[in-house]
Amino acid sequence: MSEKRASNKSRVLSGAEIVWECLIEEGVEVLFGYPGGANLPIYDAHVKYSDRVHHVLTRHEQNAAHAADGYARASGKVGVALATSGPGATNLITGVATAMMDSIPMVCISGQVGRASLGSDAFQETDILGAMIPLTKHSYQVNDITKLAGVIKDAFYIARSGRPGPVLVDIPKDVQNETTEFVYPEKHNVLPGYNPTVSVPMDQLIEVAKMIQEAKNPVILAGHGVLISDASTELAALAEKADIPVSVTLLGIGGIPASHPKCIGFMGMHGAYWANHAIQKADLLIACGMRFDDRVTGKLETYSPNSKKVHIDIDPTELNKNVMVDVPIRGDLKTVLAALLPMVKEAKHDAWSTTIKEWMKISHTREILHRKSDKLFSAFVIRDIWEATKGNALVVTDVGQHQMTVAQYYYQDHQHSLLTSGGLGTMGYGLPAAIGASFAGRDKDIWLVVGDGGIQMTINELATAVQENVNINIALINNGYLGMVRQWQEMFYDKRFSQTPISSPDFLKLTEAYGLKGYRVSERKDVIPTVLEAQAHRGPTLIEFVVEEMEMVYPMVAAGADLDDMHQRPLIEEQFSDMEV
Repeated sequence: MSEKRASNKSRVLSGAEIVWECLIEEGVEVLFGYPGGANLPIYDAHVKYSDRVHHVLTRHEQNAAHAADGYARASGKVGVALATSGPGATNLITGVATAMMDSIPMVCISGQVGRASLGSDAFQETDILGAMIPLTKHSYQVNDITKLAGVIKDAFYIARSGRPGPVLVDIPKDVQNETTEFVYPEKHNVLPGYNPTVSVPMDQLIEVAKMIQEAKNPVILAGHGVLISDASTELAALAEKADIPVSVTLLGIGGIPASHPKCIGFMGMHGAYWANHAIQKADLLIACGMRFDDRVTGKLETYSPNSKKVHIDIDPTELNKNVMVDVPIRGDLKTVLAALLPMVKEAKHDAWSTTIKEWMKISHTREILHRKSDKLFSAFVIRDIWEATKGNALVVTDVGQHQMTVAQYYYQDHQHSLLTSGGLGTMGYGLPAAIGASFAGRDKDIWLVVGDGGIQMTINELATAVQENVNINIALINNGYLGMVRQWQEMFYDKRFSQTPISSPDFLKLTEAYGLKGYRVSERKDVIPTVLEAQAHRGPTLIEFVVEEMEMVYPMVAAGADLDDMHQRPLIEEQFSDMEV
């Protein structure tokens, strides 16, 4: 037993003090939150623990949850957010739902009205437990102070084990004020029905190895589970040994280096032309830690129609949920792939590789980067940021056209180097998540790419960025529209741009008002010099890139269409008449 834990024996502490002691025991060094009446005892107790746990005061509770999410993704640790009761707790909901959809470990601690007032519609009372149950991996309300330490212990275990996710701990104010003898539990409680670890199904792996040996056109689909399970090495080894191309989901980017010869890039609605064709023409799909989300599959009835399918996932509810597969394997991906590798024979699929390369050539004839223009396009901006940062930045995005452009043009060779809201698609996620990520490594080169719509949802967090002097550079892609919605209106709603043109403040004046360094760029020649200047500045910066208003993200698979039925960039784009092929 550690000296720290031994010193915890036989001490009488308040519930509020117990919260901080538990957080320290769980290795929490930073958290994000906002004080209020129902969590005031916790904040008052923080005074004696502030030298051990740094608290970041966000400007909104939703952003505290997003910051905790960004910290968790960047650090691999459990993110922690604090909020008061009522509106404070309900403000957490969007951030919690974002984390739940993307399997991010988070513990949210909310204050609650006193136990005597529960159910009386007291001031700032909300049944946050009931509201959060469908959005969390597990939720607690602690009405007995003697159980508080055990609940927090369990919350961290549940958040980080198996398929990670957010956990809520709701604590009435009078429980925070009560006192009891504190000893941090050595073990977590065993929850009925919760079994995050399972044995490797060897009989199924033998079957999969045979399927791999017989396949002529195999494809590996790499999802977020590759990163969560730390299975990148095993994944690459399988791809190399059996000569199988690997396509990645949005959250799977970085699971295999983009420069790896077997990586064929991003799949799905805005995925690579060749990757989508490879999936549709495959005779074997090996899905690794992914959900078969609708943005990945296109029309389910025609999804990879001639392939046998293997799905490996730690969450049994994902198996055969969206896509029926031939071999569903429940297990930790790293463990399963490690056991599978010795069973797989070396192979070569030269003809398959040649076919994929031919699809690449077709797509490259429509590539916007190969064209000359005096206009500034977001694809140019992202590629230039990639070059200026040598591909080594931690990139955080908001949601929209710029998000897809980052997935297409900022090649990621490192794990956990792209943070983005995938499942929920939460606009406003980017800025607070980038702030959170900065606490996972103060010396990291962090770039936030955000649209003029998304940043205005959480722009108040610029104050937090300045107060904490975080090391983030903001690339604001300003096209004067809610770009992705406008794209759908152009393609499917006869160009009726209803409520998508959006006015913005003078962002340079705004950055000056908040106290951070600001720049504006409207020509490509200025992109890299400005990026390098921003990188050299210590503290937060914002570069407003004024880009072409009507730019489209190609390719695009329409909702409900076959995955290989893609709208492609025209060979000659009439709307951009100055562009040359």
